[in-house]
Amino acid sequence: MATADVAIIGAGAAGLAAAIFAGETAESSGSRSIVLLDGAKTIGAKLLVSGGGRCNVTHEVVAPTDFFGNRRIIKNVLAAFSVDATIAWFASMGVELKREETGKLFPVTDRSRTVLNALVERCCELGVAILSDHRVTKIARVPDFPAGFVVHHSHGALAASRVILATGGRSIPKSGSDGLGYELARRLGHHVTPTVPALAPLVLDDRMFHKNLSGLSQEVELTTVVKGKTLDVRNGSLLWTHFGISGPVVMDASRFWCLAHEQGEPAQVYGNFFPGENQEQVRQWFMEQTREYPRRSLGKTLAQRLPQRFTDSLIQYAGCDGQTAIAQLPRKDRDSLLPLMTKFPFPIVQDRGWNYAEVTAGGVPLEEVNFRTMESKLVPGFYLAGEILDCDGRIGGFNFQWAWATGHLAGQAVWRTDA
Repeated sequence: MATADVAIIGAGAAGLAAAIFAGETAESSGSRSIVLLDGAKTIGAKLLVSGGGRCNVTHEVVAPTDFFGNRRIIKNVLAAFSVDATIAWFASMGVELKREETGKLFPVTDRSRTVLNALVERCCELGVAILSDHRVTKIARVPDFPAGFVVHHSHGALAASRVILATGGRSIPKSGSDGLGYELARRLGHHVTPTVPALAPLVLDDRMFHKNLSGLSQEVELTTVVKGKTLDVRNGSLLWTHFGISGPVVMDASRFWCLAHEQGEPAQVYGNFFPGENQEQVRQWFMEQTREYPRRSLGKTLAQRLPQRFTDSLIQYAGCDGQTAIAQLPRKDRDSLLPLMTKFPFPIVQDRGWNYAEVTAGGVPLEEVNFRTMESKLVPGFYLAGEILDCDGRIGGFNFQWAWATGHLAGQAVWRTDA
């Protein structure tokens, strides 16, 4: 049976980071063997497709409030590996980052391949053995065995003193993150909170007008209400698509709808197409328009503030005539339009599924790991990093920062308790 000091399961962002930091730490403490196993034939698929193929490495400002999960623990993990540390780390591997207006940081090459190549090359420099097409099926703890663990995979088994689990969640399963990691963690005694798609597009009822607006984006305030309680309010860009809605604000809000839906709880997402204004303020604006431009049509009036295509669809949806002069608009039409403009109930039927979700909400509870080392509190010598943990960030590079930070902690910690 092959042996290694450290076995890392999953060659995504967190796994590669863990391998590099473990390798760098090992350099100063003698010769150590590190094996990185991944079930996919080609590693890094999720890295390559991220950020539209450009890889949004991190964000210029990262705070615990950008994440969902136990924020006290998240704060400590993030503090151990800052954005500045990430920038310097990538620079040390020859990857220069640039900041865009949104605060997102990308490689100057605008190619995610640059990031993946740098991570893989650094692993090779450090002597990390990367074994693709090695799907792990079981991690057996063998307390009386010198190595401590036996990792069973599709080509045999590997004995290891330490194991880092970085298999990812369930998002984009074709990349290899199909949820198997949760089962591996469960068998070792860990719990797993309910997992649902996050940063996922949402599918609307076919009877809605979204198909006519496909490709149109507009600013909107989204409010998510679950069991009658407002859980989330956020502003941002919404993108209309042929299947429903997407865009940053929808992706960020999706986790709340997905969790409620999974748990069978009533959930509703409302859109205010006049962000920052309530229905009464919009009504006052509308009445001012009526006084100042009484002969202007309803369609042209709303198009002063909203995209024309959206205006036409909304008016039709409300059962009104866009050609009507606003001074002639029946009160019942005005009363039906105003709520739709400020509290539009999106008829969501489902999320778009794991193939389109960028991250997973839920996972192994953070309370079950030591946040200083990412070592399991239940299984000595077993570490967890990245998306498999119950922590998900908003869109914009935050989930990658979590991967680098947890990989850094786990990779450096694996040698500390060595006999």
